[in-house]
Amino acid sequence: MLDKAIKQAVDQVNGEAPWSLVEAFATMPRWKPEDVEASAHDIARRLKEVGVPVELLEANLYLSIPYEASVEAGGETLAAKPPAYSVSCPEGLTGVLAHVPGNLSATVSSFYDKNRDEAAAAENRIRGKIVLTDGFASPNKVLEFQEKGAIGVIAVNPGVDRHWGICSSIWGTPDLDGLPRKPTIPVAVVNNPDGQKLIALAKDGGSATIRTRLEEGWFKSLVPVVNVTGAVEPEKFVLLAGHYDSWDVGVGDNATGDAALLEIARVLWANRANLRRSVRIAWWPGHSTGRYAGSAWFADAFALDLDENCVAQVNCDSPGCRWADVYENVACMSEATDLCTSVIREVADLPFEGERPLRAGDYSFNNIGLSSFFMLSSTMTVEKRKEMNYYTVGGCGGNIAWHTENDLMEIADRDILIRDIKVYLAAVMAVANAAVLPFDWRATTREFAATLEKYRKAAGDDAVLLDQVSAALAELTATLDTFYAGIADGSVQEDRANAVIQDLARILVPLNYTRGPRFTHDPALPVPGLPALSVAGELAAHGPETVGFARTQLMRGANRTAAAMRQASRLAR
Repeated sequence: MLDKAIKQAVDQVNGEAPWSLVEAFATMPRWKPEDVEASAHDIARRLKEVGVPVELLEANLYLSIPYEASVEAGGETLAAKPPAYSVSCPEGLTGVLAHVPGNLSATVSSFYDKNRDEAAAAENRIRGKIVLTDGFASPNKVLEFQEKGAIGVIAVNPGVDRHWGICSSIWGTPDLDGLPRKPTIPVAVVNNPDGQKLIALAKDGGSATIRTRLEEGWFKSLVPVVNVTGAVEPEKFVLLAGHYDSWDVGVGDNATGDAALLEIARVLWANRANLRRSVRIAWWPGHSTGRYAGSAWFADAFALDLDENCVAQVNCDSPGCRWADVYENVACMSEATDLCTSVIREVADLPFEGERPLRAGDYSFNNIGLSSFFMLSSTMTVEKRKEMNYYTVGGCGGNIAWHTENDLMEIADRDILIRDIKVYLAAVMAVANAAVLPFDWRATTREFAATLEKYRKAAGDDAVLLDQVSAALAELTATLDTFYAGIADGSVQEDRANAVIQDLARILVPLNYTRGPRFTHDPALPVPGLPALSVAGELAAHGPETVGFARTQLMRGANRTAAAMRQASRLAR
């Protein structure tokens, strides 16, 4: 998998420039607009110092900047944090408390699920009240509580810390269709000891007052971009990116990622003559305060170029963190599994455990249809998390300093960062230099088959509605077997193979990861496999009044899915 040029480049990685950036960012908070802009200029300065040219693009992003919050109850004023995109309410909102119990996610893969008690969340129990919810202020929970008439939400975080976050399901800057999903209620986050006081108060019918202060509006945001031009196919490129804004100083999320991108840019620029395709490296703003607003802006502003020329998207978030000894639960689309497995084995001498990418982490390119891999990288073992009594978080290698003021230098590990940089560099170069793009769509059809079988079982007698999908999938599987056999025996030329592999992504990635049309952005809510068919798993829950509508939805979803698979078959033929 790794050719001589890649191995030489990997050997050139060192910790001098990246570690210097980590140390500097550990003293630079990066969520207020003026601080974010200063850090963009710092990234640009460091790139120029190591001889890498950089362009600072200017984006106009709609952001929500949280400042402070408190909860008054039971004669106490409790410290709190306001999630971005919640409503600013400095004058205070008072209401009766209603507790909706919930369970914490055991793994990152379920981190964005709602995890709350259905009965306790019933509309007649929470309308006109302030909801207390266990866990994090996730957008799907806040949206549901708002729709059921809650006037405010207080999230009770699992430990002694209060975690920053964002409670909007809107992906990036809202468009007119997305605006109705903007939260219209105040939300505050408290730690677990204070949350337990509030839960006890709620049991006695007590009230609380939420105060929050946020600033919402349009902000100029800078996007540093490095273009390393390939020597053979310069118009084709791999997009490697990560966010540089963070909560507080955010060392493990994501100063270490910013440092990784800096070092990779340095090494790739020095080895640009050995690149077949180009590599475009970008640092995103608006990740924290705009729900991936920077990457969404880039996807919008350069949509046609991405559609025509981008062969893969690679996300770099939270590498190089303390105790991150394994590559487990690493985001990877099925077609890239063999690539990721090989690279991590060869570079880090570790096994790889990939998982379906969540609707999170600057994956702003699913609707365009880009094959993608990585999001979070290495992490600590399950055993280490148990030893430390850590609950699940969405970054920092599993360290619970994630999204808190405790994400400081102690969260970073220089040796682990260098190892992770080498993994990212090798993976990006493996795509950029491959004679035939290293994406195997047969792995994706195997995922489709498992997903379809699950839906067929859930649909029961209505599984007949999925017969056309089964037939189309069988045809696509056979066609891809022939296509890849042709690549292996040389009967399919490399340039034609690459065109087909890229174009298959434009069909099959949206089919597997999106509900909306191409060149839009689906909400930041969980997306199941083959989402147009997901209603099949819900048919049993529908009574006589709605089951016919659900069957109609399934029929339409089956039409979309089968047609896309047939289109992919024609392309591969």
